[in-house]
Amino acid sequence: MASLKDVAEMANVSMMTVSRALNNPKKVAPATYQRVMKAVNILQYAPDPTTRSSRRVKEKTVVVLSIGTATTPLSVDILLAIEQTAYKHKWNTLVINVLEDNRSQFEQAVERVIQYRPTGIIIARNGLKKVKIPQKLRDFPIVLANCITDDISVASYIPDDYQGLKNIAEVIVEKGYKKPLLLHIPKNYIATTKRRNGFEYIWFQQQDAQPLTQYFMQADEENYLGGAKPLLDILSIDPQSFDYDVIVCGNDRIALVVYQILLRHGFRIPEDVAVTGYDNMIGVAHLFLPSLTTVQLPHYEMGEQALLHFIKGRQETREVLLPCALIRRNSV
Repeated sequence: MASLKDVAEMANVSMMTVSRALNNPKKVAPATYQRVMKAVNILQYAPDPTTRSSRRVKEKTVVVLSIGTATTPLSVDILLAIEQTAYKHKWNTLVINVLEDNRSQFEQAVERVIQYRPTGIIIARNGLKKVKIPQKLRDFPIVLANCITDDISVASYIPDDYQGLKNIAEVIVEKGYKKPLLLHIPKNYIATTKRRNGFEYIWFQQQDAQPLTQYFMQADEENYLGGAKPLLDILSIDPQSFDYDVIVCGNDRIALVVYQILLRHGFRIPEDVAVTGYDNMIGVAHLFLPSLTTVQLPHYEMGEQALLHFIKGRQETREVLLPCALIRRNSV
């Protein structure tokens, strides 16, 4: 069966032009329209029925290309926000969830996006990384949520990770801690450098600031037991010489392991050692004993603002940093 792409190639036009010719011929030059219709007839192209049935509302329809977002508890609020914002403003959304490392599935998802011919496309990720924008989608209006790209100029709604760990540093300085141990997420993540810079900016403003001890997980490492391993190594040498007074964890999962290691070695939290996390892990962060001081990633806000970008007709094509809220609890 012929596809929209086949028609575009035969008529020597873009897929967006084919779409206009089929749905709004008055916006296409007569000669171009004739070429498109000739290709349609030769190839016996029939638009996807799901597209045909949605034409009445297509002007207010956004397709979400979700890269792992729907299957990751930490980031599913992005999709929840998009759905709730669409409902509030009487827009329509369609979510297509894919796994980044499944190339065949990803390519099929791109073809589905094209068939729906939406008002716009939101590409959302389950973690802040760079994404490649498929060439086939670049004729559509695109907004990014929790990801960035070098491929095209586009609005990207992402967390302000610099500010997030800057706020953690401010609390630590305010409380008088003098020797932090920083256990970062993988060293190649976009967020890692921003968070480190935010912490160091506040820390080294102190006249008596001590040098920082910092460890980084390996590039793309997902085993967060490894994130806490430096603490285990330090304590295995000589627990009595351990003199760090606060441990700053790259995420709440590292903090969970750090809690267990400290408690197993007889340290009290926060009396002997304070601990902070990052993420405000859904359904878990408040269950730490004592409850964990952490940072809330703005997943809901990223989804909400990405859709409002289309609804409000915004024209910005830049990175938009959204605040990461500090959640003060009892571990500091």
